[in-house]
Parts: sequence; C-alpha cells; structure tokens
Amino acid sequence: MEKIFEIDLTSFAYGGEALGRLPDGRAVFTPFTIPGEKARVEVVEDKRGFARARLVEVLQPAAQRIAPRCAHFGLCGGCHYQHLPYAAQLAAKTAILSDQLERLGGLKAPPIHAAMASPQEFQYRNYVQFHLTREGKLGYHQPRSERVFPIRECHLPEAALNEIWPQLEFEALAEVERIGLRLGVDDDIQIILESRDPLPPDLSVEELPVSVVHLSPAGAQVLAGSPDITLAVLGRLFRVSAGSFFQTNTAIAQAMVEHALALLPTERIEVALDVYSGVGLFSAFLAERVGRLAAVEVSPSATEDFSANLDEFDNVELYEAAAEIALPELDLRPDVAIVDPPREGIARQALDGLMRLSPARLIYVSCDPATLGRDARRLTAGGYTLEQVTLFDQFPQTYHIESISLWVKR
Repeated sequence: MEKIFEIDLTSFAYGGEALGRLPDGRAVFTPFTIPGEKARVEVVEDKRGFARARLVEVLQPAAQRIAPRCAHFGLCGGCHYQHLPYAAQLAAKTAILSDQLERLGGLKAPPIHAAMASPQEFQYRNYVQFHLTREGKLGYHQPRSERVFPIRECHLPEAALNEIWPQLEFEALAEVERIGLRLGVDDDIQIILESRDPLPPDLSVEELPVSVVHLSPAGAQVLAGSPDITLAVLGRLFRVSAGSFFQTNTAIAQAMVEHALALLPTERIEVALDVYSGVGLFSAFLAERVGRLAAVEVSPSATEDFSANLDEFDNVELYEAAAEIALPELDLRPDVAIVDPPREGIARQALDGLMRLSPARLIYVSCDPATLGRDARRLTAGGYTLEQVTLFDQFPQTYHIESISLWVKR
C-alpha cells in the first residue's frame, strides 16, 4: 500500500500537528507543518478513520514559517512550534482551545479572552527533565517514541540550568529513568534522580553548586545538599520537595495567581476549597482572603510542603487524599472552589463530589483543553455557566495549553 502522499494542510490540531486529508478523505495529522502549506508526508500510523504521518518535505511553505532556533527541532519530541513566530503560536493555541471547548464541551462561541503570553519565549523553564541514552548521555524522547537521543543544546531551560546539565556524566546503562533539574531562588539548583533501584546511581557533583536527591520506591534519599528547594511567586516563598510538582514557568505562575485572585467575588468569602492543591501555590494567597479554607492533595511530599508553606494560617485544613475520595465525604458549603487537576482532568467521582458541594463560583485551572472540554460538558449539565476562559502560555514552543476558566452556578 502506498505510504507517501502530497497533502494540503488546513488547520492546527491539538498535539502539535496540522490536519490534512488523504486521497481517500481520511484526516491525516502531521507534525512540524502549518495550515496553508503543501507537504509530502509518509503515513506511519494507519487507522480506519484517520492516519498519522511524518513530514518528508515541505513543498509549498507558509509565509509565516521561520527557521527553528534549535538544531534538534524535528528530531526531538519536546518542541512542536519553533517553526512558528510566537504570535502565531498563541493564535494557534487559542484556536485549538476554542475548538476543544466547542467540539468536546458543547459550548457555542466560548468566551475566550486574549491569551497571556510568556515574557520569555525561550529559557523560561525552572524545571527540566532528561532521559539517558544507553551510553549514559542526557537526551530527550523522539516524537511519539520511547527512543532517547543525546542532545547538544536545549533552549527552554533557564540560563542557570543550561550551564549545569552539560556537566552531568553518567555511566553507560545507568539505572536512571529520569533526571530532573529544578531552579530556585538565588540560582539554587536541585538535581532529582528517579529510578526503580533503591541504590542511587554514581554521580559526581563535588565541583557543582547543587543539591542531589534520589527518588526510588525506597523513598527520597538526599545525596548532596538539601531535600527541597525554594521558589518565589509574587514575593512569597514556597518550599518544594524533590517529589513535588510546581509550575514550570515562574512568570506565568505569577500571572495565573493574580488572575485567579481577580476572579474571586468582592464580597467576603466564608468558605473556599482548593482541590489538587499541590504545595499550596493558590492556597497561600487564598487563605488571606477567606474565613475557612479546605485543601485536598494526594501527594505525600506535596502535603508536607503545603503544611510548611501555609504554617502561619490557622484557618486552613488539609486533607491528604485523592480528590475522588475526599470530595464525596467533605461536609462544607464552599462559596468558591479552585481546581488544578493533572492532564487527566477532574476524576469523575471527584467532579460528582464537587457538584454536590455546589460552590457558587468555580475557578478551573486546566493543563489540557481536551479534558477541560470533557469536564465542561458535565459542568454545564450540572448547572454551571462558563463566564470566561483565558489561555496562559506556560510552555512556549510546545503544543501544551494552560488555561483558567471561571464557572458560575446558575
């Protein structure tokens, strides 16, 4: 069967690809292309209703196509839009967000506000994660593959991280699944080694000003320096342990917190709820504005960090449990709820529990427009109206879409 086709690209699709049509009419999704281009592609995944392809050659490039900054672009699965000017990236993401809310959420003309651009188009990541090649070199996965290739450069981490990672050396076939680097205040750096082996890998860092933590089924083992690192948002300090999540783009994290606070009602808030609260990024600012705050988080390391970060507040209660377990059992009537779920969106039982609690105002922080669309349909059916949604570009050069939407109970 023929695998090479010439196609016209017509629109962006969520996932970093553009959509075209094969001669038989099926949709074909091809990365590193732009709507309006003609391209030669090779089908690499053939399904009954659609296909995926790799780009062989751009036959007629779009006028907006630019040269990517990174030598690895196209081979690396980390960046998807370096061939697009930044303004065009924001426009593409906004269109995708609108499409997901319309098609999956059943919302007509969703009220999307102007996107919040990242102040830095490159060198914005305070956290970066690598994999190892069989030879022990740091690398990334190839697109839609578990194959790891060694890298010579990366333009996404903040400058201090880019100075450190090329100096890391591992033995060939080292039993390390992931190597994370996180940047804190005063350019403090933490290296996080993840493996299934309780014995830490051999990594010499005597000459480097870093902390090192090994995460394994045996727990967190500090190999050098401190078990946690400090990050700052809007002048407030947050302790973040090696196993805890924190927003990757600090400038956008600040903008998101300011936006969420602006969505709060002007009248006094008696009870508020923060679900998937993490280390307390939103709770730390919300606690100052409410009479009572209940937070739900399942990660043990994040709950420990949360307790340390909000130790000053007497009006905060924290439940260490999965949202789908905690929410159906909570006995409170929140005026406001903030939810910041993982890419999977709000678990079905958690959303049932949330709608039972019936907050008058729901602030939904989403990192996946597809699951936001799915949850939007259920929120609408449960009596909520979407008042507004704003895209926050946490990850320039990539297809990832972060947004904050405001839902009001009818």
